[in-house]
Amino acid sequence: MNHFITPPKSLLSCAGRAIADYTMIQAGDRVLVALSGGKDSLSLLHILAHLQRHAPVYFELGAMTVDPQIPGFDPSPLKDYLAKLDIPYFYCTQPILEEATQRMGNDSFCAYCARMKRGIMYTTARHHHYNVLALGQHLDDVAESFLMSALYQGNLQTMKAHYTNDAGDVRVIRPLIYARERQTADFAKNLPVIADNCPACFSQPTQRTHIKGFLANEEAQHKHIFKNLLHAMRPLMDERRNLVS
Repeated sequence: MNHFITPPKSLLSCAGRAIADYTMIQAGDRVLVALSGGKDSLSLLHILAHLQRHAPVYFELGAMTVDPQIPGFDPSPLKDYLAKLDIPYFYCTQPILEEATQRMGNDSFCAYCARMKRGIMYTTARHHHYNVLALGQHLDDVAESFLMSALYQGNLQTMKAHYTNDAGDVRVIRPLIYARERQTADFAKNLPVIADNCPACFSQPTQRTHIKGFLANEEAQHKHIFKNLLHAMRPLMDERRNLVS
């Protein structure tokens, strides 16, 4: 029985263009989706599963979840869901919140958690012979990171669309970089989204929350703002420009 849900053409088009523009997936690649259980990563999983079945380029697909053992966040229902999809799935647990109290130093918990999760993802990809790690950030995320970097750090940088990790053995791709958050939110109404209630991340407003509100207000007045931001950010998103991620 096919438990996959076909994504809307608009999302498939956004992902297909991004994959083509940045040569994200090549013949024979083994692609591992970083699956948090949120709307974006679940949308990405179904998009790549659809492309795997219909695209002319052959690639293999797997998924993995990092459970940081944080009260209020339980991604374990994904185990049964992925079993129904018949996709190779790796579920990793690590007490990141507990470890952070001893090790994170001057980092924020969110920064420490993100770094630890990424290390676990790379290790899992290597161990199971996946050469590509697919992340679910979309255009809203990229735009927010761009403005946060410019306004609060004085740097012109944002997330890269496609790059190779420092060790040189895993390529990282973001196939949703042309998609809007509202597109994944609409599609994910049909998916078993895991509520993200991390108290460490959501106990107080963040810079990203402020920037998200700012962009929403600006878009209400200027409907092409994200299109313009994408045009401005393209050089920063391309690893071939040799800019920071």
